[in-house]
Amino acid sequence: MTHTNMDLAIHVVPYHANCILPLDQFMNKHTTHVATNRKAIPSRQAACELVCIGIAGTTLLTDEAQLLADGVRHVILFARNYQSPAQLTQLTAAIRKAAGANVLISVDQEGGRVLRFCGDPFPNQPSARALATDGEQAVARWTRDTALALRACGVNMNLAPVLDVDSNPKNPVIGDRSFSHDANVVAQLGVACVRAMQSCGVAACGKHFPGHGDTDMDSHFDLPKLPHALARLEQLEFVPFRAAIQANIAAIMSAHVVFEAIDSEVPGTLSTKVITGLLRNALGFDGLILTDDLEMKAVADRFEIGDAAVRAVTAGCDTLLVCKNLDVQHQAIEALSRAIESGQIARERLAHSRRRLDKVLNLVTTA
Repeated sequence: MTHTNMDLAIHVVPYHANCILPLDQFMNKHTTHVATNRKAIPSRQAACELVCIGIAGTTLLTDEAQLLADGVRHVILFARNYQSPAQLTQLTAAIRKAAGANVLISVDQEGGRVLRFCGDPFPNQPSARALATDGEQAVARWTRDTALALRACGVNMNLAPVLDVDSNPKNPVIGDRSFSHDANVVAQLGVACVRAMQSCGVAACGKHFPGHGDTDMDSHFDLPKLPHALARLEQLEFVPFRAAIQANIAAIMSAHVVFEAIDSEVPGTLSTKVITGLLRNALGFDGLILTDDLEMKAVADRFEIGDAAVRAVTAGCDTLLVCKNLDVQHQAIEALSRAIESGQIARERLAHSRRRLDKVLNLVTTA
């Protein structure tokens, strides 16, 4: 059954070749005012709302349940959290019960070598590269089957499709997770994936903006850097993301990659020039922006977790993934709470992120 109300009404700014340089002109554009006259929620609750937590096992621990009760509204699941469809359904129900409300429950169920849940009822979906050889209809069919299986077990966001262009044969982390070395093919099949997934009531999240396809390092273990000029990024890396935005994708995940032509100082996840200047303002994306896992070494080896969390929010990210360590999750939340209390993170900024999360939750709840 198709649920057309999964399409997100996202305003897209038409691209013009002379609009990317200089980036400064975009920094304060398209920042819609959000009313903040209702009573402000406590700083810790507001901080919790910014963090997506991973959990340890197949049942919810007391400390994890407490974080949900405190305000966490997004959970990411992995293979360590899965035993059977019945167990997964019980776990997702327990997560929602602990939160006292609906939450986003995400998984990386891309296909190929990135399948967190294996066995019936989850399709043994081939890699993006393999699916690309069978064309757009095959991509849509496999995506729908996967989305319906996820939704039946209470999972309402799939961290897919990969929108990176596989332009570097030496890339150790993307490869066949990408549909193609051709940016237009990635765009076409990525859009087919987004539309099929969201028609089934599961939010899609494209990754990894502005692009991880041409790196020769894996950001799980090191910090990749790309020297490409903006004109090259516009012609290749940005093509699938712009198409996905036009197709009303619910969310986009950032890359822990330094794009030297945009911001040579910090990874894209922590860069205002990348997240706000490019993704929000130049490409016109007003959906939910997720970070990649802040425990990955590209970030964790260079920034203390609290500093990274605050930098990511001030850069423009809405949801910060902290996927493994409970102590690290607490540290991120405490740092965000202090930044909110001090005014370093503005209440109006929080209202934007809450609005975007509410919008996605409403759509996956009512689809």
